[in-house]
Amino acid sequence: MAQAKTSSQNPVVFHSEDVTKTYQMGEVQVHALRGVDLDLYGGEFVVLLGPSGSGKSTLLNILGGLDVPTSGVVHYEDHDLGVYDDAALTHYRREHVGFVFQFYNLIPSLTARENVALVTEIATHPITPEEALMLVELTDRMDHFPAQLSGGEQQRVAIARAIAKRPDVLLCDEPTGALDVKTGIVVLEAIARVNRELGTTTVVITHNADIAQLADRVIHLMDGRITRVETNEQKKTPSELVW
Repeated sequence: MAQAKTSSQNPVVFHSEDVTKTYQMGEVQVHALRGVDLDLYGGEFVVLLGPSGSGKSTLLNILGGLDVPTSGVVHYEDHDLGVYDDAALTHYRREHVGFVFQFYNLIPSLTARENVALVTEIATHPITPEEALMLVELTDRMDHFPAQLSGGEQQRVAIARAIAKRPDVLLCDEPTGALDVKTGIVVLEAIARVNRELGTTTVVITHNADIAQLADRVIHLMDGRITRVETNEQKKTPSELVW
């Protein structure tokens, strides 16, 4: 069994051991994860790479407290996520995790600034909506509504919303999946800047092998298992990507 471990000097923020996830679909059992061992380190940029159905989203959802494992151990620092009830998982997500999904889920009747402010109003130590939007280079679009923004701009608002609560971890599920190449690169630049400037531990799911060149480590999944772990000695910048 491949183990996603590294000799990084940064502290371990996630420690997962023999994690399985089984779903019951009628009379059929679907084994989404089959014994995953995974350590993630503070401040690193990790790409989870694999085809549809390989277990990437299931693993991300468990790390983010949106789902729980069927068996195994999942720790975030000193939090044992496997024993948390719904209320404790909600608190964990609110305090520690930012999510970015393929679809932006912005509220149409609110401006970019107001969409981000929804998070800052309930966060413990937020940055301001203006600071968050500045990090994704949308200072001049703060008072525009989603319908007045391009797809890439809407995704960057979603990133600003995710980072405005100053999360320790940013989890991104196919953040460029609905975008063309040029726009996708702009979005990846925003994610990379957050990782670099805020030191946020960042995990990006993709099936696009080219995006993996941005990562400190690339964790390959297939059929619910980690099959290979690679370290990029020479990371590329988003502007250097071609796909």
